[in-house]
Amino acid sequence: MRSSVDLPVSLSREAAVPLTTQLAGWLRRAMLDGTLPPGERLPSSRALAAQLKVSRTVVTEAYQQLYAEGWLEGRHGSGTFVADMERVDMERVVTPPRETRRDQGPPEPAAAFIDLTAGRPWVRDHDRAAWKRAWRKAGESPPGAEPDPYGLPRLRELLADHLRRARGMAVGPENILVTRGTGNGLDLCALALLGAGARAGVEDPGYHVARTVFAARGAEIVPCPVDADGVIVDGLPGDLRVLYTTPAHQFPLGGRLPIPRRERLLSWARSTGATIVEDDYDAEFRYDVAPLPALYGLDPSRVVLLGTLSKTLSPDVGVGWLVGTPELVGRIAGLRSAVADRTSGPVQEAVATLLERGDLDRHLRRMRLEYARRRAVVVELLGPVCRLRGDTAGLHVLAELPAAVVPVVVERARERGVLLDATGRHHHGRERLHGLVIGYGSASLADVRRGCRVLAGIVREAVAGAP
Repeated sequence: MRSSVDLPVSLSREAAVPLTTQLAGWLRRAMLDGTLPPGERLPSSRALAAQLKVSRTVVTEAYQQLYAEGWLEGRHGSGTFVADMERVDMERVVTPPRETRRDQGPPEPAAAFIDLTAGRPWVRDHDRAAWKRAWRKAGESPPGAEPDPYGLPRLRELLADHLRRARGMAVGPENILVTRGTGNGLDLCALALLGAGARAGVEDPGYHVARTVFAARGAEIVPCPVDADGVIVDGLPGDLRVLYTTPAHQFPLGGRLPIPRRERLLSWARSTGATIVEDDYDAEFRYDVAPLPALYGLDPSRVVLLGTLSKTLSPDVGVGWLVGTPELVGRIAGLRSAVADRTSGPVQEAVATLLERGDLDRHLRRMRLEYARRRAVVVELLGPVCRLRGDTAGLHVLAELPAAVVPVVVERARERGVLLDATGRHHHGRERLHGLVIGYGSASLADVRRGCRVLAGIVREAVAGAP
């Protein structure tokens, strides 16, 4: 067995920074500068604690933090090792996404692009055995004669348990309706809560699908400004029937709605009679902050929460959930039957098995580590050249840039094989904030690093040459 390295660490008990933070910082720097290369075995927590003359808790907590950030990995029976941050991914060939093509020119043939657009997760590293097992189990059930508009009872029970564990929400299966994802959930909300001429508030900038879905149901779309923390409550119109918001990680700015503003938002909803549609799209992925409670958990009577497996598993699965009061869920189920809307039974069976066996939780823990590594690379390489927002959670960050620089950077990056998403298409009206929405979910760690290095160089040149 390969012996562990002797670490020349020096900690100061007189410093204002806690010992655990000092140790974690030293290890990060050592991994960045190559002192600790990928694959290097670290000392056991007991051995390092003895060497540094600190409690073992100091070392274990520092190791745990670096595990969570993706810098370290454990090998059963072997110890703790520096993770391989430059893993080669031979599946780099992607097709530019449809929306990027629409905004940036005519379609092009598939090429070796590094895709740093937002909105898609990593889908090439699933537990294949668990996936096959789930579908074998689903195949044991015969096709249903009449789809349940609420969703499979077994899956609703499992989702209620999942939400209690993951989001601290006290819900039962009677609060849950199984959807095909966020878009389907938005449409069901619009069907039940809106109508021709009803006013629906949508964050601006915000998720364009919400605007499209609500407008398709005849609603008048009202742009609701956001700032660095999320939707601005002061000044919200009093005649909104629905307000769509992303409080856990505002899309695309990345804000995290503070508790005092959440309370003001709920007070506004109670006083106006509006329903808040809370999109919890990537709340499972947090890196250096604890999750805030969902709006639904603070006032279930005024909030409908939407969740999806699109970010945790794959958009192709087509399963999500809608959480509301039993009365509202029942009304939506009735309307759903009337329009013959349904979620695939076999897909629900497969997802239920993934939840029941703990496979989905294990996948989620593994992907938290993977995304933490990529997020760390984005911050490391782009942080010095532009202001980043929203890097504490999710699968994207916002890189602020001068308005004149953005199209130049997007075009030059495309010429060098890097696809980017600008903020312009996420605004409903006049663009008030300019920059790039950098997605690090669908590209490999090695490609994220390569793409960000290319992008950092382009940004430096563009900013330096701007008038």
